Amino acid sequence: MEQRVVTLFHHSLEATMNAGEILAPLIAEASEMVVHTLLAESKVLLCGNGVSGALAQSFCSQLTGGFQRERPGLPAMALNSDGVSMGTVAQNHSSADTFAHPVRALGQPGDLLVIISSDGRDSNLVQAMRAARDRDMGILALTGGDGGDCAALLDTHDIELRVPSDVAAEVHQVHLLTIFCLCDLIDSSLFGGYED
Repeated sequence: MEQRVVTLFHHSLEATMNAGEILAPLIAEASEMVVHTLLAESKVLLCGNGVSGALAQSFCSQLTGGFQRERPGLPAMALNSDGVSMGTVAQNHSSADTFAHPVRALGQPGDLLVIISSDGRDSNLVQAMRAARDRDMGILALTGGDGGDCAALLDTHDIELRVPSDVAAEVHQVHLLTIFCLCDLIDSSLFGGYED
């Protein structure tokens, strides 16, 4: 059993290093996208399902509450954090609209939608992206595998951070590290200097 743990750690490190080499320039570009949104006094709306939903909430909390330094909160909202609203939308409309409905209600031109999905196949994320497009919002997608239906909806103004793995656990771990990198770059751009 111990050898299995060591093997899992090795696979994790390999997946992280492979993704890091591929995603580094895109993560830097994505951080600039978020910074541009915030400097324009717009907000970031985030969503995901399951583990990806937890990652969306984590990203949001680090934007609003701070990352590794004391700083003012940044305007962000995790759409999957309000279970009552999600349930109401699913009951009154459709489960595919659980994120699209609040995007239409809260999203403004210039805002940014961040979707997180290990495979890009969630219908409610696809509908949220369509709603964001209708509201003239930018889209940042953290995906994995082949990017799924979400990747197909992106245009040249959007950014996709696609983890080159079909293993959900590996995708989630790289997404978490990606979020940490984004937060570090965003804080450094907005509040000065890189901290080692």
